[in-house]
Amino acid sequence: MAPRRSHKKSRAGCRRCKVRKIKCNEVHPRCGNCSKHGVLCDFEKHDDNQTSPDTPHATASASPTNSNCDSPSAATSPLPVTPSAPASTPAPLYRNPEPLPLTSTSKNNRMMELKLLHHYTTITCETLAISSPVSEKIWRETVPCLAFSGASFLADALLAVSALHLRSHAPQDQDLIRASHSYMASTFSEYSASLSKGITESNAEALFLTAALIAFQSTASRIFARDDGGDMKDRSGGYALPLSWFHSFQGVKAVVASSWQWLRNSGIVVPIIESQPALNLNLSGNPTFFSDLLIGVEEEVTSLDDDPARQMATRQAYQHAVAVLDWAHKIPHTGAPLVFLATVSRRFVELLEARRPRALAILASYFGLLKCLDSVWWLKGVARREVMGIVSLFDPDDEEWWPRLQWPLRIALIDGDGIPADVWGADWAAEKALMDQASQSGSFVSHIELLSQMFSAMQNLPNNMPDALDPFTHQYALGREKASRQQQLLLSDELQGPEVD
Repeated sequence: MAPRRSHKKSRAGCRRCKVRKIKCNEVHPRCGNCSKHGVLCDFEKHDDNQTSPDTPHATASASPTNSNCDSPSAATSPLPVTPSAPASTPAPLYRNPEPLPLTSTSKNNRMMELKLLHHYTTITCETLAISSPVSEKIWRETVPCLAFSGASFLADALLAVSALHLRSHAPQDQDLIRASHSYMASTFSEYSASLSKGITESNAEALFLTAALIAFQSTASRIFARDDGGDMKDRSGGYALPLSWFHSFQGVKAVVASSWQWLRNSGIVVPIIESQPALNLNLSGNPTFFSDLLIGVEEEVTSLDDDPARQMATRQAYQHAVAVLDWAHKIPHTGAPLVFLATVSRRFVELLEARRPRALAILASYFGLLKCLDSVWWLKGVARREVMGIVSLFDPDDEEWWPRLQWPLRIALIDGDGIPADVWGADWAAEKALMDQASQSGSFVSHIELLSQMFSAMQNLPNNMPDALDPFTHQYALGREKASRQQQLLLSDELQGPEVD
């Protein structure tokens, strides 16, 4: 037998060859075996450490205002540099030499996020826009893209709403309950921090959309208030008003008023706002469907408020709220009733907090209007639940207010979606014609334009100016001679929402 040829054993081979117990030819930057199989070699990692980190880092994210995932800047952004190799060497299949260290917990979290994102983009987004394909497409495609571009609070918000939507089908699912609460808590934290730093051109769109999703979440959470120990009952055990709805929707109004200089040119926000029907309020003082809710208002404001400015604010709050009711009553299937939450004044919310009978009766009629939107998951059952709760606050022997509660009561107790026109009090066949007429007479954007100008004027006034500003001062400063005195008063009152830095 021929003697075994001697050889020198090397310990300088790559790790992969050592693990496979095969001879490594020790060629740098990639040995022959690794080149043959098209995988990264341990030598590459060693060589690359001399110049750059092994794990690739993403380039700077696009500005949050870039809402197009397929934009040229996104498509052409440079990828991390791959370590150089001979031209004959096959390209590696993976950039990372080892799998990501995923624990079972983090993997479960990833799967939950994928589940929520999929549900949002396929189903939930369709429920955020009522009768508006354009707005629906924005919620489906553009909003997630904006969230991915750096607005993490917006991403958390859409995941929170998606979790709540899924929970509506599985109320006791603890994973969905935790996800909904956790993502919304994260949303509030980062959203509040961004607001405290100030609204800018770069974050205005994301803040508006997040405020809208917070409002959706606040409204839909009422469905689970009993399960979550929420605010369905007050301290005395009676019915608790859903005041959080008003606070969250008023927050949307405040963000819009503060950042309209940038939002007015947004290809995201403007179409969403334009999808709302034009806010054409009847301020003539002539009898309307809900005008009985204003009977006796003068006696109330003079007997309960001593300050003339306070009396004016109270009177305006009632008049404006009823005008919005009358407008929405004619076109309820368009989603018009939802505008009520954002457009009523801060003073009206204060009257609700004080549980003034007139404010409660107006609110009951508002919830009656929502019966037309009972098929929307986050509004399902709202009309019956809230109207019955408000009615429980009145004495059935109250001859002044009990008769004015009969309309919302009849509407709320109807089974099914069909509401007879004679019970509703409007001609359903005329709804489309009214919508067409409204679209020709203006848009919701024009209403916001006026609000924004007035908001700017109010911001520039001395701090000692009264809250109830003289309408002619506005008219002179803004050059809006065509705006009626009463409309200026109501719009001025409407601006008195939550403050935003």
